[in-house]
Amino acid sequence: MKQNPIVVLCIAVVGALLSAAPVFSVERSEITAAIVVKEAIAGDHRSPAHKARDVYRHPQETLAFFDVKEDMTVVEIWPGGAGWYTEILAPVLKENGKLYAAHFSPESTVPFFTKSLKQFKEKLSANPEIYGSVTLTVLQPPDALDITPEGAADRVLTFRNVHNWMRDGQALAVFKAMYRALKPGGILGVVEHRGDPGQPQDTKAESGYVREDTVIELAEQAGFKLLDKSEINANPKDGRNHPKGVWTLPPRLRLNDQDREKYLAIGESDRMTLKFVKPAEPKQT
Repeated sequence: MKQNPIVVLCIAVVGALLSAAPVFSVERSEITAAIVVKEAIAGDHRSPAHKARDVYRHPQETLAFFDVKEDMTVVEIWPGGAGWYTEILAPVLKENGKLYAAHFSPESTVPFFTKSLKQFKEKLSANPEIYGSVTLTVLQPPDALDITPEGAADRVLTFRNVHNWMRDGQALAVFKAMYRALKPGGILGVVEHRGDPGQPQDTKAESGYVREDTVIELAEQAGFKLLDKSEINANPKDGRNHPKGVWTLPPRLRLNDQDREKYLAIGESDRMTLKFVKPAEPKQT
């Protein structure tokens, strides 16, 4: 029987739309996430000083690279006293997701740790509308490593912390803790001051810089697979050889007024941005 050409055309069009639906769904999800993140970055709860650092930290692009969505369970590792990324992640996740902030132990004997935790808690309590749903957990290696219920997280994010764990000889233990926290298929996002690949890696990372291959090796030892890397947070002006290490540069400027304009012109450090996945098939031990 001869088919009506109009009917044939309609069937073809509907079929094409249906086959394109998953692609449209993915694109819509990405667009929605981008809008939510953009609104959080522009929020009035963020100080002008923190917003001024967006030009170096590229939060919109970084969270997009780590594929953070508003309905995910996310762990932010060691957010510090200021909670710079917490200011963005908390409003993104407060309605449909969950944010864990894995901070220092309140029982720590290190004054810097206890002061930082106190400042962070004060920040959260001062604005419950933004931070009321943030859950504090403890990451204080080697003893406190349970940053979430095991396998609960879609994303674990750490910003400029690996050198601290290396200094204390606890880097591998922390990477293993982050591995345990993630669901199979979950993503670990790492931003870190990038060391010179032509120089040997100081095992204590005293300068604050870590070679990219060192971070990748630590992650792979814990069971992760490198999924992708980005130059979002690269800074080719950073020669990495500074009198006070990475802290010579802004925002710390440890030399105070000495060569201040020189270091301001360099800007914040050159940073690697790495994305790892916890394989669906767990690591055999």
